[in-house]
Parts: sequence; structure tokens; C-alpha cells
Amino acid sequence: MLVLKSPGGHSRCLDRACNPGIGNLAAGRVLHTQSVCGSNSSERFCFFKQTAGPRGKPSCSAAKCARCNAAKPAQAHPASAMSDSSFRHPDTWWQSAGGLEEEEALRLDLETKFLFTHLILVFRSPRPAAMLLERSQDFGRTWRTLRYFAQDCEKMFGLAEGLPLEEDGATCTSKYSAAFPCTRGEVIYRGLSPWRSVDPYGLAAQNQLTVTNLRVRLLQRQQCPCQTKHPGAASLPTDHYAIYDFVVKGSCLCNGHADHCVPARGYQPGPEKASKGAHVHGKCVCRHNTAGDHCERCAPLYNDLPWQAANGIMGTPHECQKCKCNDHARSCHFSRGLWLATGRRRGGVCDHCLHNTEGRHCQNCKRGFYRDLSRPKTAPDSCKPCSCHPVGSVLSAGGTICGPSTGECACKPGVGGPHCDKCIMGYWGLHEYGCRPCDCTGDCDPYTGDCKVPFNMHHAMLFCAAEKCECLEGTLGSPKWFCVAKFDYVLVVKVMSAHDKGSHAEVEAKIKKVLQQNPQMKIQHGNVTLFPESWTVRGCTCPILNPGDEYVVAGHKNWKTGWLMVNTRSFVKPWKSSLGHKLLHVIRKDCGRR
Repeated sequence: MLVLKSPGGHSRCLDRACNPGIGNLAAGRVLHTQSVCGSNSSERFCFFKQTAGPRGKPSCSAAKCARCNAAKPAQAHPASAMSDSSFRHPDTWWQSAGGLEEEEALRLDLETKFLFTHLILVFRSPRPAAMLLERSQDFGRTWRTLRYFAQDCEKMFGLAEGLPLEEDGATCTSKYSAAFPCTRGEVIYRGLSPWRSVDPYGLAAQNQLTVTNLRVRLLQRQQCPCQTKHPGAASLPTDHYAIYDFVVKGSCLCNGHADHCVPARGYQPGPEKASKGAHVHGKCVCRHNTAGDHCERCAPLYNDLPWQAANGIMGTPHECQKCKCNDHARSCHFSRGLWLATGRRRGGVCDHCLHNTEGRHCQNCKRGFYRDLSRPKTAPDSCKPCSCHPVGSVLSAGGTICGPSTGECACKPGVGGPHCDKCIMGYWGLHEYGCRPCDCTGDCDPYTGDCKVPFNMHHAMLFCAAEKCECLEGTLGSPKWFCVAKFDYVLVVKVMSAHDKGSHAEVEAKIKKVLQQNPQMKIQHGNVTLFPESWTVRGCTCPILNPGDEYVVAGHKNWKTGWLMVNTRSFVKPWKSSLGHKLLHVIRKDCGRR
């Protein structure tokens, strides 16, 4: 059944289907008719009153006559009289022009789509012997008959009473076409019955009840039976239609997602004034995260599931669900393919991600940005721009590349630093292809390439900034020292690249040989990362590991972090086959390891 708005003012839409209150759609709107009594000049008209007398037998009064004149309010019977309050103005009515024309049409044009539930006509004249009720759903371009009314359905419309016409499904009834009573006879139409068996928000009901225009076509007048009982009455001017009330019951069309409506966009009320609170407006104030004049779609950021009308029988609201956009989008759209792929759990794809984010859920930083882990993922400034040197860093079509969670830049060969803005030790001359290797045994000036330390075969001061640190080349010395050091690993590696991390360096190397390792370790051939720990702001590291060179590296593992450490306690020497033989002899004979 339709859910009415609660008198307490609280929304009835909380966790359930809801609907605005039902009212008279004709109230406050213009009713159109083909004619009005006395519109051209004053007209005389007569009428009879026939009521139920003793024991239910009809009782006739004498004919009464009066004049109608549209120019005089006291004698006017305009169309607006049909939609005024029947309680405040019970004796006002519309009356057609008198004459030979039998057909008359009444039309209500609405500014948007509404739900039409039932119609009540209260006639002042005898009810028509035949009439039609029609509706349009496209603002009057096409019309469909909802009900045929006739004293004789077969004779008038070629229809058997109660059986639908194949073309439009409308049925004919003779229930409301008798001449008696001659005044205040009713014609009633119910749009959908019984309510409890049909979901009023379902597609079938919506197709049946939705209207933009209603039209009542009065096809055939009939005389009051009293007229035949009074001598001379046949000549009286009684050929007209007159209606007290034209009540079109319905509500704003909201698909079960609103309990309140406001005037539709651009709607200009007509001169007819509805009583306070009686006007049925056409634009829904949507709930359940829906949007649109009729709550016919999900709100921009709530398309994670397909839109559904509420269920009016079970009361299920079918709320629209918010997309997961991490507060970086203002809207999303529903993807049926994604919805099916996720087992009908999620189908939302975020639109136009903001704050330098991208991805289905705006979960990733755009190329050229990295995630600042100190900020919440939903913060507008959670994606920071990569601060990479335009010459020293690797560029792509999308801009600079840096680590998505660290901001570390991808450097060109021989370039180091978090921003790839300087040559690493042993390299000089930053240019578009990286830095060039120094033509020295030690370090060289990063700008000119001039060697800083003279070459000395017996005692080399390698790759240092003299004012910062000095790195002496290690010597094997006593085998006892090598054994006491208890190195966790002894590797032959080729250094591929080095990256400045500020407090330490990360050196990417390729393992050539595994000479020895701790039994708990499982180092295999392939790439490995070494972690020199004494990296300084000038780029000085001891021991020295130059990209492109091969070394024997013996060091310890940080068992907490899993890092293979290289520090001043490590043994690092440029690789020579003779050194390898000597080390294997020390490891196996002197240290007793295999």
C-alpha cells in the first residue's frame, strides 16, 4: 500500500519505503473545458432534482430555472469551480454551454509526471449515458483510454461489460451511467485495485498509474426521468453538462524514495488557489541516497549498486550505496560488468578523481605523485608531487617517476640522491644520459671530473670527500681476524646501481658467486640489495661500491630487518680470481666452514 507522511514531521523514509501524501491533483491547477455556460452572453437553463423518496422510490421536484453569465461572478459557473474545496464551497459547479452539441471534454494538464490513483466526479446534471476516461504519459502527444462508461457497453462501444478491449486493455462499465439520481450522481474510477496484491512502486503499477494529462470525454447527454413527468418540460433548456466536483486523487511520483515534494522546476501555478496544504507538488525531496525529480536515479556519489525502486509491499527501501572513492571524487557511475565480476556486490567506478589520484576507487596517486604515508589516505594532500631532478631522473611520457609510497626517484646511470640531483661517488658530469664514470682510482670532482686522490697501488684512499671522511681499502690480513668476524655472508657481486636514501644507501647488485653464508640464510644467484649504513650528506660511503665494478663483499645480516649490511666492519675488495681462491682456503681450512 502507499505509505503516507507521518503527522509528527519525522521522515517515514528511515530504513523503509515511503511516499508523499495523496491529494487532489486538480487543486490549484487549471481545468480546461470546451465550453462554459454564459461565456458569450447570458443563458437561461433549467434543471430537476430527483432524490430517493419513501421506500427508496425516486421523488421528483418541479423544474427550476436560472441564468448563467460568465461575466457576473454571482451567475458564473467556470471550470475552476470543479476543483475548489467541496467542504468550503459545496454548491459551486461548472456548467457547459447549452445547445445541440452533445460532446464535451474536460482536461487536466500537469507540469510533470504524477501517480494517479483514482477519479471522483460528482455531477449536478444527470450523468452522461456514455463517457471515456483517457490519460497521457507524454504531455498530450498520445492518449490511452483507461475506462469506458456507458448504459449499454455493447451498443455504444461494441464491448461486453467487464471484458478488456484488446488494443488498450480498458474495460467498460454501466455502473455509473444511470440517469438517476438527477443530481449529485457520482462516477468513480480506481487506478489499481486491490493495493495489497500489487507493488505500487513496481514497473507494472507505474506504467498503469503514471500520468501527465487526464481527459474526460462526455459523449452522450441524457435527460432526468423527472422531465417526462412534467407537462411542458420537454421544451425547457436542460441540454447541458454540469459538475460539482472533479477530484483527481494522486501523489508526487517518487518511486518509494520520498515522503515530501516541492514545486517542480519552472512550474508557475495558475490563478486557481488551492487551500493551504492541499496543493500536490511535483518534485520529490529524495531520500535513500537517490536523486532526480522523481528519485529515479542514484545520487552522484551513490552508484555502487544498480538503482531500484523501493518495494511497496515488503517496505524494503533499496537504498543507493556510496561508492568507495576515498573522498577524492564527487561522483561515480555504475558498471554492470564490474558488478557481475564482483558477484553483484560492488559496481561503482569513481569519476574524475581529484587531488592527483586515479584508479577505480581513486586509490592510487597519479604518475608523478607519491603517497605521503604520514597523511590519511582520504586527505586532499595525501598525494605529493615527485621532486625529481628533470635531468638526473628517468622520465616517461607521463612525467617523472618516483616510488608510489616513498617518493624516491628513479635515477639515470651514475646518478644518486633521493631526487636524482647529483652524481654518485666515482661519477661526474650530470647530463641527459646520467653521470660518467671517473677516470680515476678514487673519487673525482662531480662537475669537472678531476681526480681528487692520486692513484697508489699499495695504499688507496678511495671515493671520499676529504673534509668529510676517509675510506681506507680493506686488506685480508690475518686469517684469524676473518674467522673471528663471523661474517653471515661472503659474496662475489657486480654492482648495478646505488641510491642515496639519506641515512644509508641501497646498492643493487648481481650475485656472481656465493662463497659462504649462514646456514639460516638461503642466498641464491640473482639480484640482491646491499645496505651500506654510513652514507653522508656529501655522498661518502665506506666501504666503496662503485656501479659497474665487481667486488668480494663479506658482511653481516640485520636479522631484525633482513638487510644485508655493509659497514666499516665488513670486508670489501675488488674481485680477482686469486683473491677468491685465497678466501675459499681461509673459509674452509682456517675457519673450518663449508
